[in-house]
Amino acid sequence: MNILITGGTGFVGSNLSQVLTDKGHYVYILTRSPDEQTNTDYTAFISYEHPVGNLPVIHAVINLAGDSLYGYWTKQKKKAIRTSRIETTQKVIRMMEQMERKPDVFISGSAVGFYGTSEDHIFTEQTVKPGKDFLADVVTEWEQTAKQAEQLGIRTVYTRFGVILGQKGALPLMKLPVKMGAGGRIANGEQWVSWIHIDDVVGLIQFCMFNEHISGPVNVTAPYPRRNKDFTRVLADVLNRPFWLPVPAMLVRMAIGEMSVLITKGQFVLPQKAQTYHYSFSFPYLKEALRQTERH
Repeated sequence: MNILITGGTGFVGSNLSQVLTDKGHYVYILTRSPDEQTNTDYTAFISYEHPVGNLPVIHAVINLAGDSLYGYWTKQKKKAIRTSRIETTQKVIRMMEQMERKPDVFISGSAVGFYGTSEDHIFTEQTVKPGKDFLADVVTEWEQTAKQAEQLGIRTVYTRFGVILGQKGALPLMKLPVKMGAGGRIANGEQWVSWIHIDDVVGLIQFCMFNEHISGPVNVTAPYPRRNKDFTRVLADVLNRPFWLPVPAMLVRMAIGEMSVLITKGQFVLPQKAQTYHYSFSFPYLKEALRQTERH
């Protein structure tokens, strides 16, 4: 297959591209700086201005681009978080409009931030009402932009990512205080962490790509979320470090501002659609997932 990917040099995109090319698929990676990358036998880096007519038939488009959520959420940062996702998605939609033969599937990145935060609600893909905070607003607009692909007759999937565990992403930041011996619950510790191992992120994207019955939102999370206090305790155990020092929510908010919502609040998200279609998780349980990241 020929697969077009945005965000192909990022954490998820680079892992996904490697697996796809290892399987013999040809990957075209859209990037703002293709000249800084090196093409291979199965990977080509192209700019967003690349003439669509010069591409072969594209069977699948995977949209993963977006400015990192990490950093102090100034007005400028929040604008970058939003516009990077919306504008890139709009560019990809325009490219697909120009394709004589449309892709079979469009998989657009999204996030469990769609649901807002709660300590007692259980969210599945059947939850249609979005939350009422900044991230929920961004994700809602992001998905609505991607939804335009449906009007082109393209099967469209919104992969709502949870907290991804791997060598990059959120986990290194979560490990740092634990490694320093200051591990403990954050705030009241009751907030849910809907996590997933990077291997299952890559696996679920492929699962969605090849299963023609899957469309709409798909929660890309493991089947067993954990509360922050339990997540951190398991992490401390895996790292063989103490678990003892609570971190007040106020301290986190003072340190990183509005972005603290990513740490002090959460949501219990179940991957109902993945389970309905019998996706087999490589790492359904937290301890095994964390141990694997430590081995690599």
